[in-house]
Amino acid sequence: MAETATQPSRSRDLDKLLLRPGNLVEPTFEPGPGLRDDLKEYVKVLVVGAGGLGCELLKDLALSGFRELEVIDMDRIEVSNLNRQFLFRVEDVGKPKAEVAAKRVMERVSGVNIVPHFARIEDKELEFYSNFSIIALGLDSIEARSYINAVACSFLEYDADDNPLEETIKPMVDGGTEGFKGHARVIKPGITPCFECTIWLFPPQVKFPLCTLAETPRTAAHCIEYAHLIKWDEVHSGKTFDPDDPEHMKWVYNEAVKRAELFGIPGVTYSLTQGVVKNIIPAIASTNAIISAACALETLKIASGCSKTLSNYLTYNGAQGLHTKVTEFVRERDCLVCGPGILVELDTSVTLEKFIGLLEEHPKLHLSKASITHRGKSLYMQAPPVLEEMTRSNLSLPLFELMGKISKDIVHATGTTIKNDKKTSSLIKLRVAFKGVDGVTDMDTAGGA
Repeated sequence: MAETATQPSRSRDLDKLLLRPGNLVEPTFEPGPGLRDDLKEYVKVLVVGAGGLGCELLKDLALSGFRELEVIDMDRIEVSNLNRQFLFRVEDVGKPKAEVAAKRVMERVSGVNIVPHFARIEDKELEFYSNFSIIALGLDSIEARSYINAVACSFLEYDADDNPLEETIKPMVDGGTEGFKGHARVIKPGITPCFECTIWLFPPQVKFPLCTLAETPRTAAHCIEYAHLIKWDEVHSGKTFDPDDPEHMKWVYNEAVKRAELFGIPGVTYSLTQGVVKNIIPAIASTNAIISAACALETLKIASGCSKTLSNYLTYNGAQGLHTKVTEFVRERDCLVCGPGILVELDTSVTLEKFIGLLEEHPKLHLSKASITHRGKSLYMQAPPVLEEMTRSNLSLPLFELMGKISKDIVHATGTTIKNDKKTSSLIKLRVAFKGVDGVTDMDTAGGA
């Protein structure tokens, strides 16, 4: 009787990376079946975003041996998503992206456990993000990247010589695509440049002159921006436009159609309206697949040490032939986000309310409506109302007492700053030192509070 042919293992290629030694591995790499089992049991990865790139990331990570995954996304599935977000079907339209994506991957990859979160990233506490070994980003906005970057950097601690403590580093792998172009990058706070260190890599958004929008529109985009920037405020005085509210977006679309018909301009569609308002460039499935593969590989390398990680920014251009390039950017030592923290020197009598006011006046911060936490404890929360009421009594107390009467420590402030004439959420790390306590006297206060 002939021998039964040995069936190839589904993890054959993964085993070649994890079970054998190599010349490009990290010093901590220890090949063997135990490493493969540890990836399944102990490494938790958070995927932020369940769109075109997020769907690919979930699938690739599940097939790369990770078994404990979670995904967070605030959006619901739309018909326009179906051409590139392959985990979704027509019957899924209207359902939360995170929940459907998690369900579909678990149906196809046995043994993987994916926990979905249908929520805004800002609505999760810091403790939620602290539970993950690695954070993988599949986002389409600068604001969301900045926020997650600040969250990951908030866990970073430094020793007395301002060297990052390895056990506090929360690695991130960031991917992004625009048409036939894309990037993958590795961010290790305190070691590689963080997102804020290289914010200049992202080009400024295209802005149209208001006179053109109001008087002589020539394109469909002009009609959409007229409805978005001018007509909305005329009709909804004082009401903030929410690009993630389908009713708001539908209103802008309808007004843009009227404007286009008035001037005989074709081409206004709902998907174009979303793209113009959110500054979205149409995604291409093949680009998402390529960038996701690069991000999943970097995540595996960080978790296992099976190879040295990317140093530290990969760009892909498939528009004219295929071109990839790796560039090593340098971290800014004085970065407001991934640095040791802005030093703020205070008298022991300064109340929490006064401290929050000082953050708004600080020349480097201009942080308004700040919520303050210390060692995971909420000292004051601006929202939701129930937490604001619970922490309101702390406003009149000295910050020195609220921090346990220690001479200096780290606090985190979450609030709103204005970047490029646009309000955005920011999470900033502050080194608070109290004058006259344990020898703390007149230090450099990074501009002073």
